[in-house]
Amino acid sequence: MSPAELVPYEWCTLRVVPRVERGELLNAGVVLLCPGRGVLEAAVAFDAERALALWPGLDAAAVERHLDAAVRVCAGTHPATSGMPAGQRFRWLTAPRSTVVQTSPVHTGLTDDPDAVLQRLLTRMVLVP
Repeated sequence: MSPAELVPYEWCTLRVVPRVERGELLNAGVVLLCPGRGVLEAAVAFDAERALALWPGLDAAAVERHLDAAVRVCAGTHPATSGMPAGQRFRWLTAPRSTVVQTSPVHTGLTDDPDAVLQRLLTRMVLVP
């Protein structure tokens, strides 16, 4: 692979933060933006059973709705962000907020295969080994 084939990407995790004041979290997904390949995609693997074991009062259905909204923002089908370019939708998702679903800080990298990176990040950052 030559460096000319590599394109930059940005990524963040989607985090479930049931009690914002405590700062406790559970990673539930990954968002990847790769403008050079026209990719803005989210991969979600929310483990409701694990989340409920940690936070018994958690509204898991609400969390799933918020995660689904993030997927729709990436796809460009969410009403709040439809018509926005991919980079603007990514920035909208990664803006700081105090809600039950938040994003991590944004990280960067270089790749020739954004889909493989998204799956690798999901495996590494979200799925339980």
